[in-house]
Amino acid sequence: MERGLLTERAGGGQGAGVARAGGRESSGAGVAESDLREPGGAGAVGGGESIATAGSSTGEGRGGNLTSTGREADGAVADSEAGPGSGSRPAGGSETTGGLGVGAPVGSRNLLTDNPALYEARFPDPDRLAGRWAEDCLRRHGAGTRVLDMGCGTGRDAAHLHSAGRAVTGADLSEAMLEHARVHHPGPTYVRADLHGFAPGDLGGGAFDAVVCLDSSLLYCHTNDQLDGFLTSCREALTAGGLLVAEMRNGAYFLGRTDLLDSPKVNSFTWQGTAYRSRTTLTVDRTAQLLRRTRVWTADDGSPPVEQRSAWRLLFPQELRHFLAAHGFEVLELHDGPGPRTEPPWREGELPGTTTDADRLHLVARLHTL
Repeated sequence: MERGLLTERAGGGQGAGVARAGGRESSGAGVAESDLREPGGAGAVGGGESIATAGSSTGEGRGGNLTSTGREADGAVADSEAGPGSGSRPAGGSETTGGLGVGAPVGSRNLLTDNPALYEARFPDPDRLAGRWAEDCLRRHGAGTRVLDMGCGTGRDAAHLHSAGRAVTGADLSEAMLEHARVHHPGPTYVRADLHGFAPGDLGGGAFDAVVCLDSSLLYCHTNDQLDGFLTSCREALTAGGLLVAEMRNGAYFLGRTDLLDSPKVNSFTWQGTAYRSRTTLTVDRTAQLLRRTRVWTADDGSPPVEQRSAWRLLFPQELRHFLAAHGFEVLELHDGPGPRTEPPWREGELPGTTTDADRLHLVARLHTL
Protein backbone atom coordinates (compact mmCIF):
# COMPACT_ATOMS: atom_id res chain seq x y z
CA MET A 1 0.00 0.00 0.00
CA GLU A 2 1.11 3.43 -0.10
CA ARG A 3 1.40 5.99 2.44
CA GLY A 4 1.75 9.71 2.49
CA LEU A 5 4.70 11.99 2.60
CA LEU A 6 6.32 10.80 -0.50
CA THR A 7 4.25 10.46 -3.50
CA GLU A 8 1.58 7.96 -3.32
CA ARG A 9 1.49 4.71 2.32
CA ALA A 10 2.07 4.36 0.61
CA GLY A 11 2.61 4.77 2.81
CA GLY A 12 2.16 2.23 3.54
CA GLY A 13 1.74 0.86 2.01
CA GLN A 14 3.54 0.29 2.19
CA GLY A 15 1.24 -3.45 2.50
CA ALA A 16 2.03 -4.52 -0.86
CA GLY A 17 0.61 -7.23 -2.94
CA VAL A 18 4.07 -8.56 -3.06
CA ALA A 19 4.87 -12.17 -3.61
CA ARG A 20 6.92 -13.87 -0.97
CA ALA A 21 9.58 -16.48 -1.52
CA GLY A 22 6.95 -19.01 -2.49
CA GLY A 23 5.73 -16.74 -5.27
CA ARG A 24 2.42 -15.90 -3.60
CA GLU A 25 1.11 -12.40 -3.37
CA SER A 26 0.48 -11.04 0.06
CA SER A 27 -3.07 -10.06 0.71
CA GLY A 28 -2.76 -8.06 3.90
CA ALA A 29 -4.92 -4.99 4.28
CA GLY A 30 -3.68 -1.97 2.55
CA VAL A 31 -1.95 -4.06 -0.03
CA ALA A 32 -2.09 -2.81 -3.50
CA GLU A 33 0.13 -2.41 -6.33
CA SER A 34 3.69 -2.08 -5.47
CA ASP A 35 4.23 0.23 -2.75
CA LEU A 36 2.46 2.30 -0.21
CA ARG A 37 0.19 1.80 2.61
CA GLU A 38 -3.42 2.56 3.26
CA PRO A 39 -5.96 0.67 5.04
CA GLY A 40 -9.19 2.43 5.66
CA GLY A 41 -12.89 2.12 5.29
CA ALA A 42 -14.50 -1.21 4.70
CA GLY A 43 -15.63 -1.37 1.12
CA ALA A 44 -17.47 1.92 1.03
CA VAL A 45 -16.57 5.43 0.06
CA GLY A 46 -18.09 8.65 1.19
CA GLY A 47 -21.83 8.49 0.79
CA GLY A 48 -22.04 4.74 0.82
CA GLU A 49 -20.40 4.23 -2.55
CA SER A 50 -19.47 0.59 -2.86
CA ILE A 51 -16.16 -0.46 -4.30
CA ALA A 52 -15.25 -3.80 -5.78
CA THR A 53 -11.75 -4.91 -6.65
CA ALA A 54 -10.65 -7.62 -8.99
CA GLY A 55 -7.42 -8.99 -10.34
CA SER A 56 -4.00 -9.13 -8.77
CA SER A 57 -1.93 -6.29 -7.47
CA THR A 58 1.57 -5.52 -6.48
CA GLY A 59 2.12 -2.76 -4.10
CA GLU A 60 1.53 -0.83 -1.03
CA GLY A 61 -0.48 2.09 -0.19
CA ARG A 62 -0.59 4.52 2.52
CA GLY A 63 -1.24 8.02 1.87
CA GLY A 64 0.08 11.27 0.74
CA ASN A 65 3.48 12.48 -0.15
CA LEU A 66 6.64 12.31 1.81
CA THR A 67 9.18 14.16 -0.13
CA SER A 68 9.56 17.66 -1.31
CA THR A 69 7.22 17.12 -4.23
CA GLY A 70 4.59 14.62 -3.94
CA ARG A 71 4.74 6.99 0.98
CA GLU A 72 4.23 3.38 -0.50
CA ALA A 73 0.62 2.84 -1.08
CA ASP A 74 -0.05 2.78 -4.25
CA GLY A 75 1.22 5.09 -0.97
CA ALA A 76 3.09 7.64 1.06
CA VAL A 77 4.75 7.84 -2.07
CA ALA A 78 3.17 7.98 -5.41
CA ASP A 79 -0.08 6.41 -6.24
CA SER A 80 1.31 5.25 -3.30
CA GLU A 81 1.69 2.48 -4.38
CA ALA A 82 -0.73 3.88 -5.31
CA GLY A 83 0.46 3.78 -2.64
CA PRO A 84 1.51 6.27 -0.41
CA GLY A 85 1.32 10.04 -1.84
CA SER A 86 0.04 12.29 -4.38
CA GLY A 87 -0.69 15.85 -3.81
CA SER A 88 2.88 16.72 -4.35
CA ARG A 89 5.72 15.04 -5.99
CA PRO A 90 8.99 14.32 -4.20
CA ALA A 91 12.19 14.52 -6.03
CA GLY A 92 12.30 11.40 -8.07
CA GLY A 93 9.18 10.23 -6.34
CA SER A 94 6.30 10.33 -8.77
CA GLU A 95 5.41 11.67 -12.16
CA THR A 96 2.07 11.63 -13.95
CA THR A 97 1.17 12.20 -17.56
CA GLY A 98 -2.15 12.00 -19.35
CA GLY A 99 -5.77 12.66 -18.46
CA LEU A 100 -8.28 10.53 -16.55
CA GLY A 101 -10.75 12.77 -14.81
CA VAL A 102 -12.28 11.26 -11.70
CA GLY A 103 -13.72 14.39 -10.39
CA ALA A 104 -10.15 15.08 -9.38
CA PRO A 105 -8.97 18.66 -9.56
CA VAL A 106 -7.31 19.80 -12.75
CA GLY A 107 -3.58 19.17 -12.51
CA SER A 108 -4.08 16.19 -10.21
CA ARG A 109 -0.76 14.36 -9.98
CA ASN A 110 -1.85 11.15 -8.35
CA LEU A 111 -5.17 9.50 -8.92
CA LEU A 112 -5.33 7.81 -5.52
CA THR A 113 -3.54 10.18 -3.20
CA ASP A 114 -5.17 13.24 -4.70
CA ASN A 115 -8.49 11.57 -3.91
CA PRO A 116 -8.24 10.28 -0.30
CA ALA A 117 -11.73 8.75 -0.25
CA LEU A 118 -10.91 6.78 -3.39
CA TYR A 119 -7.59 5.80 -1.85
CA GLU A 120 -9.19 4.42 1.30
CA ALA A 121 -11.77 2.57 -0.76
CA ARG A 122 -9.07 1.02 -2.91
CA PHE A 123 -7.02 0.02 0.13
CA PRO A 124 -9.45 -0.88 2.92
CA ASP A 125 -7.95 -1.80 6.29
CA PRO A 126 -10.86 -2.22 8.70
CA ASP A 127 -8.66 -4.15 11.15
CA ARG A 128 -5.94 -1.47 11.24
CA LEU A 129 -3.31 -4.19 10.94
CA ALA A 130 -0.32 -1.88 10.41
CA GLY A 131 -1.36 0.34 13.30
CA ARG A 132 -1.83 -2.64 15.62
CA TRP A 133 1.57 -4.06 14.62
CA ALA A 134 3.24 -0.72 15.30
CA GLU A 135 1.51 -0.40 18.68
CA ASP A 136 2.70 -3.92 19.57
CA CYS A 137 6.30 -2.94 18.78
CA LEU A 138 6.02 0.24 20.85
CA ARG A 139 4.49 -1.62 23.78
CA ARG A 140 7.00 -4.50 23.76
CA HIS A 141 9.92 -2.05 23.86
CA GLY A 142 8.44 0.27 26.47
CA ALA A 143 8.06 3.38 24.33
CA GLY A 144 6.62 6.54 25.85
CA THR A 145 3.35 8.02 24.68
CA ARG A 146 4.55 10.73 22.26
CA VAL A 147 4.60 9.31 18.73
CA LEU A 148 5.35 10.82 15.30
CA ASP A 149 3.77 8.95 12.37
CA MET A 150 5.93 10.06 9.44
CA GLY A 151 4.09 9.63 6.16
CA CYS A 152 0.70 9.30 7.83
CA GLY A 153 -1.39 9.50 4.64
CA THR A 154 -5.10 9.54 5.43
CA GLY A 155 -4.40 9.11 9.15
CA ARG A 156 -5.87 5.69 9.82
CA ASP A 157 -2.82 4.27 11.61
CA ALA A 158 -2.16 7.54 13.44
CA ALA A 159 -5.75 7.47 14.69
CA HIS A 160 -5.35 3.87 15.85
CA LEU A 161 -2.23 4.75 17.84
CA HIS A 162 -4.15 7.69 19.31
CA SER A 163 -6.99 5.36 20.36
CA ALA A 164 -4.37 3.20 22.11
CA GLY A 165 -3.65 6.14 24.41
CA ARG A 166 -0.73 7.78 22.63
CA ALA A 167 -0.22 11.46 21.86
CA VAL A 168 0.25 11.25 18.09
CA THR A 169 1.42 13.72 15.48
CA GLY A 170 0.82 12.62 11.89
CA ALA A 171 3.04 14.21 9.24
CA ASP A 172 2.70 14.14 5.47
CA LEU A 173 3.40 16.34 2.44
CA SER A 174 -0.01 15.87 0.86
CA GLU A 175 -2.45 18.57 1.94
CA ALA A 176 -5.32 16.53 0.49
CA MET A 177 -4.43 13.57 2.70
CA LEU A 178 -3.97 15.77 5.76
CA GLU A 179 -7.33 17.47 5.26
CA HIS A 180 -9.00 14.08 4.93
CA ALA A 181 -7.25 12.82 8.06
CA ARG A 182 -8.37 15.79 10.16
CA VAL A 183 -12.01 15.22 9.19
CA HIS A 184 -12.27 11.43 9.04
CA HIS A 185 -9.60 10.28 11.53
CA PRO A 186 -9.53 12.95 14.26
CA GLY A 187 -7.51 12.76 17.45
CA PRO A 188 -3.90 13.13 16.29
CA THR A 189 -2.36 16.47 15.40
CA TYR A 190 -1.71 16.58 11.64
CA VAL A 191 1.09 18.69 10.15
CA ARG A 192 2.79 19.08 6.80
CA ALA A 193 6.43 17.96 6.77
CA ASP A 194 9.04 16.56 4.40
CA LEU A 195 10.41 13.07 4.99
CA HIS A 196 13.83 14.08 3.65
CA GLY A 197 14.34 16.62 6.40
CA PHE A 198 12.13 17.98 9.15
CA ALA A 199 12.76 20.05 12.25
CA PRO A 200 10.99 19.99 15.63
CA GLY A 201 9.46 23.32 14.67
CA ASP A 202 7.78 21.69 11.67
CA LEU A 203 6.08 19.26 14.03
CA GLY A 204 4.77 21.69 16.61
CA GLY A 205 7.82 21.60 18.88
CA GLY A 206 8.61 19.12 21.60
CA ALA A 207 10.36 15.77 21.47
CA PHE A 208 8.93 12.35 20.61
CA ASP A 209 9.34 8.96 22.25
CA ALA A 210 9.00 7.15 18.93
CA VAL A 211 8.93 7.74 15.18
CA VAL A 212 6.80 5.35 13.14
CA CYS A 213 7.38 5.06 9.37
CA LEU A 214 5.26 2.38 7.69
CA ASP A 215 4.55 0.94 4.24
CA SER A 216 7.92 1.66 2.68
CA SER A 217 7.67 5.38 3.26
CA LEU A 218 11.31 5.35 4.35
CA LEU A 219 12.24 4.09 0.87
CA TYR A 220 11.29 7.39 -0.66
CA CYS A 221 14.75 8.36 0.48
CA HIS A 222 16.31 7.54 -2.89
CA THR A 223 19.80 8.84 -2.19
CA ASN A 224 22.24 8.51 0.68
CA ASP A 225 21.89 12.23 1.41
CA GLN A 226 18.10 11.88 1.66
CA LEU A 227 18.40 8.89 3.98
CA ASP A 228 20.95 10.77 6.11
CA GLY A 229 18.52 13.70 6.22
CA PHE A 230 15.68 11.50 7.42
CA LEU A 231 17.76 9.77 10.12
CA THR A 232 19.29 13.07 11.27
CA SER A 233 15.77 14.51 11.61
CA CYS A 234 14.63 11.44 13.55
CA ARG A 235 17.60 11.78 15.91
CA GLU A 236 16.78 15.43 16.53
CA ALA A 237 13.08 14.74 17.04
CA LEU A 238 13.50 11.81 19.45
CA THR A 239 14.24 11.79 23.15
CA ALA A 240 17.28 9.81 24.29
CA GLY A 241 16.31 6.15 24.14
CA GLY A 242 13.50 6.88 21.67
CA LEU A 243 12.43 4.30 19.09
CA LEU A 244 12.30 4.20 15.31
CA VAL A 245 9.74 1.65 14.04
CA ALA A 246 9.61 1.05 10.28
CA GLU A 247 8.17 -1.43 7.78
CA MET A 248 9.27 -1.58 4.16
CA ARG A 249 10.24 -3.64 1.14
CA ASN A 250 13.42 -5.70 1.43
CA GLY A 251 15.99 -4.89 -1.24
CA ALA A 252 17.70 -8.24 -0.66
CA TYR A 253 14.58 -10.03 -1.92
CA PHE A 254 15.43 -8.93 -5.45
CA LEU A 255 18.85 -10.62 -5.41
CA GLY A 256 18.22 -13.50 -7.81
CA ARG A 257 14.41 -13.29 -7.68
CA THR A 258 12.25 -11.98 -10.51
CA ASP A 259 8.72 -13.13 -9.57
CA LEU A 260 7.57 -9.54 -8.95
CA LEU A 261 9.19 -8.33 -12.17
CA ASP A 262 8.23 -11.01 -14.68
CA SER A 263 4.87 -9.69 -15.81
CA PRO A 264 2.61 -6.65 -15.35
CA LYS A 265 -0.04 -6.80 -12.63
CA VAL A 266 -3.59 -5.80 -13.46
CA ASN A 267 -6.15 -4.48 -11.00
CA SER A 268 -9.65 -3.12 -11.52
CA PHE A 269 -12.31 -1.59 -9.31
CA THR A 270 -15.44 0.52 -9.55
CA TRP A 271 -16.03 3.74 -7.65
CA GLN A 272 -18.96 6.11 -7.94
CA GLY A 273 -20.16 4.37 -11.06
CA THR A 274 -16.84 4.55 -12.94
CA ALA A 275 -14.73 1.44 -13.59
CA TYR A 276 -10.98 1.95 -13.22
CA ARG A 277 -8.22 -0.39 -14.37
CA SER A 278 -4.52 -0.22 -13.59
CA ARG A 279 -1.64 -2.04 -15.22
CA THR A 280 1.50 -1.98 -13.09
CA THR A 281 5.04 -2.88 -14.12
CA LEU A 282 8.03 -3.08 -11.76
CA THR A 283 11.64 -2.84 -12.89
CA VAL A 284 14.95 -2.76 -11.02
CA ASP A 285 17.28 0.17 -11.72
CA ARG A 286 20.57 -1.34 -10.52
CA THR A 287 22.60 1.81 -11.12
CA ALA A 288 20.37 3.98 -8.92
CA GLN A 289 19.51 1.05 -6.61
CA LEU A 290 15.79 1.74 -7.08
CA LEU A 291 12.68 -0.31 -7.66
CA ARG A 292 10.77 1.64 -10.31
CA ARG A 293 7.06 1.35 -10.91
CA THR A 294 5.10 2.40 -13.96
CA ARG A 295 1.33 2.33 -13.65
CA VAL A 296 -1.14 3.09 -16.39
CA TRP A 297 -4.70 3.97 -15.35
CA THR A 298 -7.70 3.75 -17.67
CA ALA A 299 -11.38 4.41 -16.99
CA ASP A 300 -14.61 3.61 -18.80
CA ASP A 301 -15.81 7.23 -18.72
CA GLY A 302 -14.05 8.19 -21.91
CA SER A 303 -11.15 10.03 -20.27
CA PRO A 304 -7.64 9.46 -21.68
CA PRO A 305 -5.22 7.08 -19.92
CA VAL A 306 -2.87 8.33 -17.22
CA GLU A 307 0.66 7.04 -16.70
CA GLN A 308 2.20 7.42 -13.25
CA ARG A 309 5.81 6.65 -12.37
CA SER A 310 7.34 6.27 -8.93
CA ALA A 311 10.30 4.56 -7.25
CA TRP A 312 11.54 3.12 -3.98
CA ARG A 313 15.08 2.73 -2.68
CA LEU A 314 16.27 -0.88 -2.56
CA LEU A 315 17.87 -1.01 0.89
CA PHE A 316 19.66 -4.13 2.05
CA PRO A 317 19.59 -5.30 5.68
CA GLN A 318 23.30 -4.80 6.39
CA GLU A 319 23.28 -1.46 4.59
CA LEU A 320 20.38 -0.32 6.75
CA ARG A 321 22.22 -1.42 9.91
CA HIS A 322 25.23 0.64 8.83
CA PHE A 323 23.20 3.81 8.27
CA LEU A 324 21.42 3.42 11.60
CA ALA A 325 24.66 2.87 13.53
CA ALA A 326 26.19 5.96 11.89
CA HIS A 327 23.29 8.02 13.25
CA GLY A 328 23.44 6.65 16.77
CA PHE A 329 20.75 3.96 16.59
CA GLU A 330 20.99 0.45 18.01
CA VAL A 331 19.03 -2.15 16.03
CA LEU A 332 16.75 -4.10 18.36
CA GLU A 333 14.82 -6.00 15.67
CA LEU A 334 15.36 -6.46 11.94
CA HIS A 335 13.46 -9.29 10.30
CA ASP A 336 11.24 -10.28 7.38
CA GLY A 337 8.16 -11.25 9.36
CA PRO A 338 5.63 -11.75 10.51
CA GLY A 339 4.39 -8.24 9.76
CA PRO A 340 1.32 -6.36 8.58
CA ARG A 341 2.09 -6.90 4.87
CA THR A 342 3.44 -10.46 4.97
CA GLU A 343 1.66 -13.65 4.00
CA PRO A 344 0.46 -14.93 6.36
CA PRO A 345 0.08 -11.57 8.12
CA TRP A 346 1.16 -10.83 11.68
CA ARG A 347 -1.27 -11.78 14.43
CA GLU A 348 -1.59 -10.37 17.94
CA GLY A 349 0.99 -11.93 20.26
CA GLU A 350 3.33 -13.19 17.53
CA LEU A 351 7.00 -12.45 18.12
CA PRO A 352 9.44 -11.27 15.42
CA GLY A 353 11.39 -13.72 13.29
CA THR A 354 15.15 -13.87 12.81
CA THR A 355 15.65 -13.96 9.02
CA THR A 356 15.81 -11.14 6.44
CA ASP A 357 15.19 -13.10 3.24
CA ALA A 358 11.56 -12.46 2.26
CA ASP A 359 10.09 -9.38 0.59
CA ARG A 360 9.41 -7.21 3.67
CA LEU A 361 11.71 -5.74 6.33
CA HIS A 362 10.54 -4.82 9.84
CA LEU A 363 12.74 -2.58 11.95
CA VAL A 364 12.83 -1.47 15.57
CA ALA A 365 15.86 0.65 16.55
CA ARG A 366 16.65 2.67 19.68
CA LEU A 367 18.49 5.97 19.79
CA HIS A 368 21.53 5.60 22.04
CA THR A 369 21.38 7.38 25.36
CA LEU A 370 24.32 9.64 26.15
